[in-house]
Amino acid sequence: MFKEITKKDLKKINDYLWEIPKSFRPDMRVPARIYADEKLLSQIFGDESLHQLVNTTTLPGIVKYSLAMPDAHEGYGFCIGGVAATDYEKGGVISPGGVGFDISCSVRLLTSGFNFEEVKPHLEKLADELNRAIPSGVGRGGKIKLDRDAMNKVLAGGLKALVPKGYATEEDMAHCEANGSLEGADPTKVSNRAKKRGSDQLGTLGSGNHFCELQKVDKIFDQEVATKFGLELNQVVIMIHTGSRGLGHQVCTDWLRIMNAKIPGWGIKLPDRELACAPINTPEGKGYFGAMYAAANFAVCNHQMITCLVRKVWDKIFGKKSQGLKLLYSIAHNIAKIEEHEIDGKKIKLVVHRKGATRAFPPGHPELLDDYKETGQPVLIPGSMGTASHVLAGTKKGKESFFSVCHGAGRTMSRRQAKRQVWGSDLIKQLAEKGIIIKCSSPAGIAEEAPIAYKDVDRVVEVVAKAGLAKKVARVIPLAVIKGE
Repeated sequence: MFKEITKKDLKKINDYLWEIPKSFRPDMRVPARIYADEKLLSQIFGDESLHQLVNTTTLPGIVKYSLAMPDAHEGYGFCIGGVAATDYEKGGVISPGGVGFDISCSVRLLTSGFNFEEVKPHLEKLADELNRAIPSGVGRGGKIKLDRDAMNKVLAGGLKALVPKGYATEEDMAHCEANGSLEGADPTKVSNRAKKRGSDQLGTLGSGNHFCELQKVDKIFDQEVATKFGLELNQVVIMIHTGSRGLGHQVCTDWLRIMNAKIPGWGIKLPDRELACAPINTPEGKGYFGAMYAAANFAVCNHQMITCLVRKVWDKIFGKKSQGLKLLYSIAHNIAKIEEHEIDGKKIKLVVHRKGATRAFPPGHPELLDDYKETGQPVLIPGSMGTASHVLAGTKKGKESFFSVCHGAGRTMSRRQAKRQVWGSDLIKQLAEKGIIIKCSSPAGIAEEAPIAYKDVDRVVEVVAKAGLAKKVARVIPLAVIKGE
């Protein structure tokens, strides 16, 4: 057992950044850093997040430090809200625990041409129609059934496989991270079992904290950037949060097993087997990368098919002259990417793990769409059910976190704890009193995602902004929520 971490072990760098020095434990290769204010830090101390953060510093090839975002909470291997970068050229590793089981779990935001008053009379019908149209729940399949050939095309090409079918447009692709298609995806590295699990899950929402949510813009913090993003006060928007479903979970499971069997031969010693990893230049490292990217391509296609269902419902209610729903951006928060970053004055090729953390590229970054070259990348931070969500923009100061920010509010209690403290039916009534419509087939599923089970998302986002990692653009609040079981 490793020694307990106390607040005395942390060095306060400023009001929003703390460090556990490399000297804390002899196996640490780099320091560990936590973005948080005093209150959030006390909440992070409530689970094993900081121990996991320190464990992450032992990964071969890790550079600078391991990071925890202000929404950090306990996960598998890495804490959720964890970021770590390893040197691609000099012994760096890739770790499935640094990506997560729901590979490329993502958030996207669709903007409408209507304000709240125009949509309000149709809210209940919209919620009902969306709930009927979008399959959700554990293991729930949809109407689309992918045969082997179609599955491989989705895994290899992402949105490139959907454009010829009319399910995605070139504009949709341009407003997705990596244009909705990750090069290097290798369907041959995805097991038949994983493909089978995902064969009927394209266009499905899943369970847990995944949702499709009708929202309205209730605050604008940066008018100039908001205008360029196509956002205005009182506008109705739709946020979608889901991932790669059973396919991604199986990919992670498969490659964890492969790596755990190989680690002794590589001479890698880890403080936790959940940190199982592979040197990036080995067949196993490259194999997982190809499989993980393929799962990410599946995830973006899942998002896109849900988007098609949402647009169909929207047109049914408002007519095709409604200007439709435009994709502002789609961004992942469970992924590892090969990126070039400046480390100690030199540009270095890194494998950047973002586990429950979101990429936030600054203005002028070469990977950004021209629409966002001046503003910085749109960053989408969903709140817990019934609370606000945020739109931010990346900043140049974000280089200190490998251009990464939080991915949500972050849990303060487990799903089991939440169900012991909250009755789902009571929560539905409470939210209804606030004018928020909830559609979910399972009250227990509602209880798991109760606001009291999460940190205050406004506070979390404020830390990100005060630390300079991203700037606030707009806040949106929920009108109607469609949840998985």
